[in-house]
Amino acid sequence: MIRWRDGEVIATNDQWPGVVELEVAVREEDAHVPCPALAYTELVGRPEVGERVLLNTTALELGLGTGGYAMVVAVPDRPPPDPTGPGHLMKARYTPSQTTVLGVDEPASPHHAVLRDAADVAGMPVVTADLHSALPAVIAGARLERPAVRVVYVMLDGGALPAWFSRTTAVLRAAGLLTATVTVGQAFGGDVEAVTVHNGLLAARHVLDAELAVVAQGPGNLGTGTAWGFSGVAAGEALNAAAVLDGRAVAALRVSAADPRERHQGVSHHSLTAYGRVALAPADVAVPDLAGEIGERVRADAAALGQRHRLVEVDLDGAMTALRRLPVRLSSMGRSLEEDSAAFLASAAAGRHAARLVNDSARP
Repeated sequence: MIRWRDGEVIATNDQWPGVVELEVAVREEDAHVPCPALAYTELVGRPEVGERVLLNTTALELGLGTGGYAMVVAVPDRPPPDPTGPGHLMKARYTPSQTTVLGVDEPASPHHAVLRDAADVAGMPVVTADLHSALPAVIAGARLERPAVRVVYVMLDGGALPAWFSRTTAVLRAAGLLTATVTVGQAFGGDVEAVTVHNGLLAARHVLDAELAVVAQGPGNLGTGTAWGFSGVAAGEALNAAAVLDGRAVAALRVSAADPRERHQGVSHHSLTAYGRVALAPADVAVPDLAGEIGERVRADAAALGQRHRLVEVDLDGAMTALRRLPVRLSSMGRSLEEDSAAFLASAAAGRHAARLVNDSARP
């Protein structure tokens, strides 16, 4: 089930919070083959040039979604020191990489009393999306409407478990466009850790003073080409959580005008499943005012969601400019903004509509 490789670090390349990118010479029979690798420094320490590392190359060799990297499992000759901080919340449980974090909602947390007594998110808008690539576009749309809006990302565990894997969130944080990340479920590495999406939303509102939350899985996803076998279906459950906590739920549609797969053209069948069948509570479905044939198809596809939800057509004035000004490279399923602008405009529409729901009198 795991392809193990042993190698030696020959170069350190790019780095961002919690991650260092390496080039490793992997022993393959009588040769050494260069291999790109990622090390999560909070888990394995920081490997140095010349040090031996143990790698998991499974997803890389299968061509799966690790961004083209092997993963450093350990620096066997120099393990990191034992952690000294508080925390009894175990994530990635019962795996070799299980890690202890301080949960925002556990008794040792200074925020425990706040989370114990919190009952709702006080009408905070909550955007749900099924792909991580929607996050920067949602933020662009929200800030187009409210330039200083405080946005918190609640990261589900359907994709990458370590939040550090996302360069997008690191760049958005550094640019001041994203306030913080809450990692929920088995995901870890956020500014705040929570057990469930419910407590994650409560923490976003009452601990991080969010005005708007975005809920989506981390980078990468698992899909099987079936209606239900997709990790992003959890967007429907997140919508239910937002509604239960008296949030203003806003569904971001997954849209494409360039995907070669018929089931993802127009409004993706995943959005229709997540919001049309999994989501039981009514929400606002942001329908982007796209021009031409793709606009007509999106409106027609989204109409089926109107039986349960409120369809809100959102204008896109200035949206392309806002998307182009983002400090991150936009990419969804390998396609850029110019290659599939409808995908990102749909997410920006959800962000713009959510920002319009922010209640000035309820702002923290």
